Amino acid sequence: MKKLTDEIQQHLEQKILPFWMKLKDEQHGGFYGEVDYNLEIEKQADKGGIATARFLWTFSAAFRVTRNEEYLEHAHHLYDFLRNKLYDHENQGIYWLVDFQGQPKDTRKHVYAQSFAVYALSEYYRVTKSEEALALANEIYLLIEEKGYDKENRAYCEEFDQWWKPVSNEMLSENGVVAEITMNTHIHVLEAYTNLYKANPTDGLKQRLIDLLEVHYEKIYNKDTKFLGVFFDKQWNSLVDMKSFGHDIEASWLMDETIKVIGLKDERFDQMVLDIAYNIAGCAMQEDGSLINEQVDDHYDKTRIWWVQAEAMVGYLNAFEHTQDPRFKQLIENLWIYIKKHIVDKRENGEWYWSIEPAGNPTERAIGETWKTSYHNSRFCLEFIERVKNQ
Repeated sequence: MKKLTDEIQQHLEQKILPFWMKLKDEQHGGFYGEVDYNLEIEKQADKGGIATARFLWTFSAAFRVTRNEEYLEHAHHLYDFLRNKLYDHENQGIYWLVDFQGQPKDTRKHVYAQSFAVYALSEYYRVTKSEEALALANEIYLLIEEKGYDKENRAYCEEFDQWWKPVSNEMLSENGVVAEITMNTHIHVLEAYTNLYKANPTDGLKQRLIDLLEVHYEKIYNKDTKFLGVFFDKQWNSLVDMKSFGHDIEASWLMDETIKVIGLKDERFDQMVLDIAYNIAGCAMQEDGSLINEQVDDHYDKTRIWWVQAEAMVGYLNAFEHTQDPRFKQLIENLWIYIKKHIVDKRENGEWYWSIEPAGNPTERAIGETWKTSYHNSRFCLEFIERVKNQ
């Protein structure tokens, strides 16, 4: 595993991070909002709240793990843009979208976006000890709890307007349903709160994390099928028969990270983490080493999406650490071969394709945009470096 991790670190430092560093916007702040399929930078593309937070997390974490000062400089640059342009100082919270100059464009507030701001700001604090950044992370955390949490249903709400009035969840719904509760938001609130706990552990935050794990176990996880539900109504009834393989394997290791960080001893949660990993390994991995996207009713979407492969790498590494089952080691090795052969964009100055179509050709979609940033594949690399190299 050490040799594979050396290769992964080289890939991070020579391929992934240099691609994104070229997007630094010295004039207007933040990173340019789009790199099209032909690798042309669209300097007047809009800049997303989630994207900026993910970039900030990436370069903060990359500095923490590698100590490369160049990454820290980019983190400072991104922090300034998030704080000064994406944060609504009057009404609180992170905007969904600003234009290329940093002017508010889509002022909706989504709990999902707020959680990524908490995730990024807490990581930035971990490497800078900036009390301003920690204060902002805590402010958004308390805002989510005040505005975005439904205590009666033990559920995080989804979408609000600029003034925190609830609106229909257009941004995180799909498949013909508008969901009042999503698994996606809940796993990323968990992820964000866990990182905030690493930065600033408090008893109140620990209790929220325990409650969130309980909600995942009781409301989202199906103990019979070993899958997570995806879209729910306000009463936690599932709205569509959907299995999101990438989200499941991602959730397995994110939940385990929370368990480890807060030092929780609960066999139910430990078993859930491993059952999910074994389930996805058994039902959605392909002979070519890849992980397909999802299943809706009886239809399988066999697109190989970039982030799904990255999260599977970490999910199986996490499962291997717990079980030492050689099956997981083999899955990792096969996945990495697939990623290198198909997902990595071998064009000069390329990064990773958005996805590979079932027929085997790359999807002609932007290489960088509001939903495709440095976060998933950089994090997979950093997790391997920390777990394998730095042990």
